[in-house]
Amino acid sequence: MAKLAGQLVEALNGLLGIPVPLRVQAWDGSVAGPPGAPTVVLRNRRALRRLIWQPDELGLARAYVAGDLELAPGTDLYETLSAVARFAELPEIRNLAIRPRDVVGAKGRRVLAAALRAGAIGTEPTPPPEEVRKPHGRLHSRSRDRAAISHHYDVGNDFYGLVLGPSMVYSCAYWAPEVKSLEAAQEAKLDLICRKLGLRPGMRLLDVGCGWGSLLLHAAKHYGVTAVGVSISKEQVALARARVEEAGLADRIEVRLQDYREITDGPFDAISSVGMAEHVGSQQYRVYAEGLYGLLVPGGRLLNHQIARRPDHPGEPHRTSPFIDRYVFPDGELSPVGSTVARLEEAGFEVRDVEALREHYALTLREWVANLEAHWTEAVRLVGRGRARVWRLYMAASALAFEQNRIGVNQVLAVRSTDEGAAGLPPTREEWLLRPAAGVPAATRTAEDLGDRRSVR
Repeated sequence: MAKLAGQLVEALNGLLGIPVPLRVQAWDGSVAGPPGAPTVVLRNRRALRRLIWQPDELGLARAYVAGDLELAPGTDLYETLSAVARFAELPEIRNLAIRPRDVVGAKGRRVLAAALRAGAIGTEPTPPPEEVRKPHGRLHSRSRDRAAISHHYDVGNDFYGLVLGPSMVYSCAYWAPEVKSLEAAQEAKLDLICRKLGLRPGMRLLDVGCGWGSLLLHAAKHYGVTAVGVSISKEQVALARARVEEAGLADRIEVRLQDYREITDGPFDAISSVGMAEHVGSQQYRVYAEGLYGLLVPGGRLLNHQIARRPDHPGEPHRTSPFIDRYVFPDGELSPVGSTVARLEEAGFEVRDVEALREHYALTLREWVANLEAHWTEAVRLVGRGRARVWRLYMAASALAFEQNRIGVNQVLAVRSTDEGAAGLPPTREEWLLRPAAGVPAATRTAEDLGDRRSVR
């Protein structure tokens, strides 16, 4: 047993045909692997059993979430995930599909032998309780969507408060050069959306997937609109309503527990959809786009803020992340930005502007991870160690995915033109983006005005 780590690393390298970029510390204390590489710790035999039964991203995630696999003290999570991501993109690994039965083949016999010597052969361990079982019902039916949304957003408002900070905004912030904190960056993003939509007093705004109500509150306070927000997360709606009451804006803001497919009281002068369309799914996207188009007045604007994936290589099938699907966003779907633009145009919209905010989301996610780590003890108390590990892993991995251009995020501004073809936009982008609408206080507030506070990082 004194050389268990060496036996495992040697066997794994032989199975993959290429050296793994990690050092491994086994539960007997032995360590093996490239010097200086990030070190993962197999705390028990069950960690190895999880990897044998599910030798891929999902097996690693299960082991980490369950606490069977740890990072060695001093090992950086981002460095570890980056090394794994680079390794997974190598041609030798990208085209390699290892199934449990492959482990017992010729190349896997060393792994099996090492596992036998370690006493790690046995039945497949039960997945951690944080993993979503096979969803029931038709994909993107209203009942199944409610269950998927509840899994992610009904974790607990206090937990989200620790991660997101006082803004309670769960989408990428806007890191203008003068912005120094997460709170100011989120305030700048909310203001950017309001300016793109051309909001002004007396307009009626619909916020689809309104979260905890932050955009509704900003638009009503600073742009004088009346607003309706919808969400199918019970906990989000409860807190959003409480925040509206506390702000004294209940006469101008209505927050509903309602599916976007159930909204019938249009028209609205402007519609925002921020971080919601990822849950719609390709099968329902035409319904989503046409529904929003029908809810807008002629000349009204839609701001669709949506995460996008890179297009697939020709002839390569799209592969979703099993970890994200099982633990984070069940039934979530990402599409290339070109597909999103095409679906909006097919619904009748005229797309007027697309702004990529990929790097902004990477910075935002790193702030959220820092918040979680700074409040780790309280987060574990609120949601349990396993779920806190899920959020830490998914947010850190997502930050790297944005940084490395594996996913992106875009704000698409679209218009429902009038019958005569008028879009109602000023003639230059600088005018409609940088200059506030008539009668609205200037949106060029300083960092202090934005409530600038240093983040925990």
